[in-house]
Amino acid sequence: MYLPSQTPSGLRKLRENELIELRGNGEGERKSSDRIYDYDVYNDLGDPDTNIALKRPVLGGSKQYPYPRRCRTGRKHSNTDPSYETRDSSSFYVPRDEAFAEIKEIQFDTTTASSGVKTILESLDTILTDIDLGFVSFEDIDTLYKEGFQLPSSLDSNKLTLLQKVIPKLIKVANDNQNLLRFDTPEALKRDKFFWLSDEEFARETLAGANPNSIQLVKEWPLRSKLESQIYGSPESAITREVVESQIIGYTTVEEVIQEKKLFMLDYHDLYLPYVSKVRELKNTTLYGSRTLFFLTNQGTLKPLVIELTRPIIGDKPQWKQIFTPAASDSTNLWLWRLAKTHVLAHDIGYHELINHWLRTHCVVEPFVIATNRQLSTMHPIYKLLHPHLRYTLEINSLAREILISANGVIEDTFFPKKYSMELSSVAYDKLWQFDLQGLPNDLINRGMAVEDSNAQHGLKLAIEDYPFANDGLLIWDAIKQWVTDYVNHYYPSPSIIESDQELQAWWTEVRTKGHSDKSEEPWWPNLKTQKDLVDIITTIAWIASAHHSATNFAQYAYGGYFPNRPTIARNNMPTEDPTKEEWEKFVNKPEQTLLECFPSQIQATLVMTILNILSYHSPDEEYLGQLIEPSWAENPTIKVAFEKFNGRLKEIEGIIDSRNANSNLKNRNGAGIVPYELMKPFSGPGITGKGVPYSISI
Repeated sequence: MYLPSQTPSGLRKLRENELIELRGNGEGERKSSDRIYDYDVYNDLGDPDTNIALKRPVLGGSKQYPYPRRCRTGRKHSNTDPSYETRDSSSFYVPRDEAFAEIKEIQFDTTTASSGVKTILESLDTILTDIDLGFVSFEDIDTLYKEGFQLPSSLDSNKLTLLQKVIPKLIKVANDNQNLLRFDTPEALKRDKFFWLSDEEFARETLAGANPNSIQLVKEWPLRSKLESQIYGSPESAITREVVESQIIGYTTVEEVIQEKKLFMLDYHDLYLPYVSKVRELKNTTLYGSRTLFFLTNQGTLKPLVIELTRPIIGDKPQWKQIFTPAASDSTNLWLWRLAKTHVLAHDIGYHELINHWLRTHCVVEPFVIATNRQLSTMHPIYKLLHPHLRYTLEINSLAREILISANGVIEDTFFPKKYSMELSSVAYDKLWQFDLQGLPNDLINRGMAVEDSNAQHGLKLAIEDYPFANDGLLIWDAIKQWVTDYVNHYYPSPSIIESDQELQAWWTEVRTKGHSDKSEEPWWPNLKTQKDLVDIITTIAWIASAHHSATNFAQYAYGGYFPNRPTIARNNMPTEDPTKEEWEKFVNKPEQTLLECFPSQIQATLVMTILNILSYHSPDEEYLGQLIEPSWAENPTIKVAFEKFNGRLKEIEGIIDSRNANSNLKNRNGAGIVPYELMKPFSGPGITGKGVPYSISI
């Protein structure tokens, strides 16, 4: 490893020329044999040449739809609209250095996965003649795990082989040689068959479930929308102080609870409300803006207080909003609460998948991968430090563009925003994403979940002491930061070396001005002048790619594999929203049927469960954070010692997490039927383990 200024003279020209070759000239279509990194907008998600209905907005490069950049492929442009690239499935290019290794290819081959998902759809379509058909009963849902779907006899052996490659654990061969698509029972369901009905579990998962990144402290009262009242209706929330104060045992007023930091919220109101009318024009889906309030009990757990659902002004229909509480005094309100919870859960998993998972990890890291390869030589110490965190990300993202986030892809087929899914992700990038808030401490402070406290562990005092994601995450954050600090200080003993490092400065400039060019003028981008600046930047990137991604990815099947717990779509409006007499009577007479009809259809549910199973699976060749030393690090005694300290700390963290999960006083991670919180345990074997922090976004 050499800094640019320290490179032997005989290597300097070679070093410069290699970077020039890696950047390419921005022209021509890339081939699989190429090793060229360049930027482009997301102009290949739609497919207007096949069907004009598959046209989608180009994301990136406009004020209306700002977005991070992806790796340029250079495919020919659409005949229908030249602003789009054609979607030739054989040309989802990634530079050859980024391609999956053979062992990973077997587990998640791009062609196999794409064909496998299509085969699943075809198989289910054969079984289920009505693609909108829901489940008739909860017993029918249970059969997915006990008996499974019998795959059609017309399914040829080649397609069956594909399915077995993609989802080997799900395809069972019964004794009578009938091929079955049968799902593993998710961990949460194994421990408690009725976990999904529990309000306590609903609240606990906001701190220790698949999406622990959205819960925030309520700081102001009354709650008000910031949207234009002339367009969307009254900004005042329907949640009154009387509703809250009747449920906050031991406190008198809302103001007192807010002052004591006891009131928390899932807020999907202002982000979703502008899309309600658009989404409602689509078939078999609906949407509200929503707020859900929680109260922090003396046991350190959250108690749901109230859900507010809002429909804005739509045409000649006035704004509609209603609140629902778990403190139901009769069966009708109890069922309304369950239905309201279903809508909020759909909102939560949509935000989780489109924003906290895809946008905040996969999508925003892609420009870092490109810039690192274009501006930092492979000899550069910072390249060596970043490289493990960037492994496989371009390949997995290209696969996502092919089958998950594209027009009529899995996300559009199964999540409530449907064709507006990626557009909504762009809005979130525009309004919510800041690089300086992506590191864990700043993220927690921004959401009101922590405040700086020099006397507290990690320098932060948590608003909820038993917050498993934050508690374990801060252990990982500090370990990464210490390792990065030791590494950076070795190669950069003074700020002047950082400022004079042309490759490093070009890298950081390109990240902002090309990779995230739609936000290049934002004032919150960190400067890169000192060792601390560099440590903070690298630690944030490493955190996003490793622990943040692990926390949002590897619990998906454990909690979403039983879809009533995390339905990706709510298909029907609440029974109280402008009901006809017949609709209301149907709800009163058969409330369970109303709930089942609101859930995803059979095809939607089984397709999501299949995808979540794949995404929650660790590859046999996974590289875990701090597990194995890079050869170049082992050659330097100082770096070797620093890495060994890093590795030792991660092993200690495993033991700390085990002891926390065994502590019966920590109610959010220990108790009857509760899945222990192991997502931040650094190491894992292959399979669906619910633990393990890979270096990179590799699945």
